[in-house]
Amino acid sequence: MTTRHTTVVVVGVVLASAISSVSAETALGAGVWANYRYVENDERDEETFGDFADEALILYADGHAPLDEGKWSFSAEMRIGPGSFTRPASNSTGDSFTLHKAWVGWSLNESTVLRFGKSQVPFGWKTVNFWPGDLLQAGYGDQMDVGVKLSGSAGVLGYEVGYYHADDWGETSTDTVDDNGHWGSPDTYRKVQTVVGDLAWNVAKGHTVHLSVQQGRLQDLTGTAAVDEVSGDHVAYALWYEGTYGPAYLKAEYMAMERDLPPGLVASQGVPGTISNQRAFAELGFRRGDFFFYLDASIAMPDTEGNDADNVTAFAPGFSYDYGPGWVYVEYLTQGGFVDANGEVGEGDFDALYLSADFYL
Repeated sequence: MTTRHTTVVVVGVVLASAISSVSAETALGAGVWANYRYVENDERDEETFGDFADEALILYADGHAPLDEGKWSFSAEMRIGPGSFTRPASNSTGDSFTLHKAWVGWSLNESTVLRFGKSQVPFGWKTVNFWPGDLLQAGYGDQMDVGVKLSGSAGVLGYEVGYYHADDWGETSTDTVDDNGHWGSPDTYRKVQTVVGDLAWNVAKGHTVHLSVQQGRLQDLTGTAAVDEVSGDHVAYALWYEGTYGPAYLKAEYMAMERDLPPGLVASQGVPGTISNQRAFAELGFRRGDFFFYLDASIAMPDTEGNDADNVTAFAPGFSYDYGPGWVYVEYLTQGGFVDANGEVGEGDFDALYLSADFYL
């Protein structure tokens, strides 16, 4: 069992601008962000008082056909720079730039859209916080994978179903950008051939219950076989709720997952053959004037045979202020554990303060 103890203080600055084209149906945008970072108990940061780092340029393109002139739509986001939330060692470019999303859509009717490309995986929900991230959702929150997705609704029911051929572009990339480091690596395994579905039931105005399911394969990238065999499996289920209560809202989710890792990986690295755990997440939000207060909370409960780690928790309270052209954020993260690239739960301490701002034109 490995225990980690780290405390980080981060101050972030975000600069963004959005530029609309002449056509009302197409919009182009650009943004920049960067961080000042101070790591407590780090000898270098104690000497230098931290660093300005994590700079990135963000480019956006969104559009759809004019009414009565077509059924197409598209959305793309390119991130360039060390702060792009991508990993050169595990993405398709081998550098600090990546396509966070890029899809083309076709409207089958007024309530049904078919999308092809890299899009949001319809499983559970992603955290609302700006910098702390997915906490212990770890691989099942902000997932952006490559495939095809159908979204629609009928009465009080909504649905999304998709087939995702891989979790990123290329043959060995395991990069999901924001929610990174939880689906193997280019020299261990990656997620492939995954079917995902989410069924939403609007039980009352402002109150919806969802059931999300995903099941797929894992591809061996260890190089121990003549070809990169698709020899592992993964499955996950999530039951979750979202509701509004005047100026406040609540999200709550229970999730269970299991991965049967590729035999080549198990034999070469001595990791457990089957990884399993349960997790629960909650999010509270409250709006008052130009202020938005929120709390993301999560717990992970290991079920893997031989894993003696205790249940671990993570919390990210924060608030944002809408000052006109953008927002100022103050957020704190305290985390008593982690989820690794195999989906295994471990113990450790991590604390960080984030101060950030953005604006849009």
